[in-house]
Parts: sequence; structure tokens; C-alpha cells
Amino acid sequence: MGLRELLLPKDTIFFDLFERQAGLLVDLTENFTNVKEKRHAIEKLEHKGDQITHEIYEQLNRTFITPLDPGEISRLASNLDDVLDYIDDAAEKMLTYSIESADSSMVELAKLVHRSTIEIESAVKGIRSLKDPRHIEERCIEVNRLENLADDVLAHAVTDLFKTTDAIRIIKLKDIYEQLEIATDNCEDVANVLSNIAIHHS
Repeated sequence: MGLRELLLPKDTIFFDLFERQAGLLVDLTENFTNVKEKRHAIEKLEHKGDQITHEIYEQLNRTFITPLDPGEISRLASNLDDVLDYIDDAAEKMLTYSIESADSSMVELAKLVHRSTIEIESAVKGIRSLKDPRHIEERCIEVNRLENLADDVLAHAVTDLFKTTDAIRIIKLKDIYEQLEIATDNCEDVANVLSNIAIHHS
């Protein structure tokens, strides 16, 4: 399989994976049962993402003419992998910290991550042909808006958390909130790369 097919495939290998993992995260937080099994499913997708990222880099090193600038491809693959990593980290912490239930802040942050992945998938479909840079830019602007919302959710969640007195619980939940919010930061990084691609190739 060539570089174009890996990065911009008709069946969106990387991006279907990306959106599926975020969807599992939402399911985990909204329906906090079978946590170990759900976390394992998220982890499997993260490993698959690692394999795809590795294949992209291998193809990049072997390909003289690439569908996009090599630096763009490298940044896009790296930032997408970061999102997968932070989603996996958040799910792993929910399991290892023995969280009994996901609170409303976790659910809201997970939904923001998921919505961001949907916007990114739409933008990625646009860079296959680059016929409509405005569509890509609109999707990227929406990802930036969602990241700002995640900042607000995190700020309010931490403020409320520090009104409580259970120090161990504060540490655990704050860590999970921050992992989820960082995933939205990484989504914004992906959006910035996609926006630059749209501008560069328009």
C-alpha cells in the first residue's frame, strides 16, 4: 500500500480508526460498565494507530514524490497519533485509578473529543482533492471552537473539584480531566496542520 493510500485512503483507514476510538471513549464515559473490556478495545485501536503511523513514516522514507509536502505528512501523522495516545491514556487511568463512575465533566470532555474527530475526518476527506479549501478551513475553525469549550469545561471541573476535600480523588480526577483536555489540544494541532495544507495547496 502506498503513501497516498495510507494517509488519504478511500476507506479512511487512519481516520475511521481515529473516530472509532473517540466513539468508544464516549461510550465508556456515558455507560461506565465493562470498563476493562472497553479500555482494552481502545488500547487495540491505539496500537493499530501506532502501526499505521510507522507505515506512513516508512513509506515517507521510501517515496520520492509524495501527495503532500513530506513535512505536512509527518506532522499530520504525528499529531493524529498523539490524539490516539491521549484517548488511550485517559481510558487507562479510568481503569487503573478504579474510578467507580464517570462524572459529567468526563462525559462532556469525551464528547468534545469525539466531535473534534468527526470534524477532522471531514476535513481530511477534503484534502484528498483539495477542491474546496473553504470546507477544510470551516472544519478546522470548528475544531478550534471545540478546543476552547474543552478549556472551559476543564477550568470549571477543576474549580468544582477543589471545593471537595478528598485529596486522592482530586488527584485522580484532575489527571483524567487533563488527559481528555490534552486530547482536544492535539485535535486542534491536527486541525492547524490541515488548515495549513488547505492554504498551501489552494
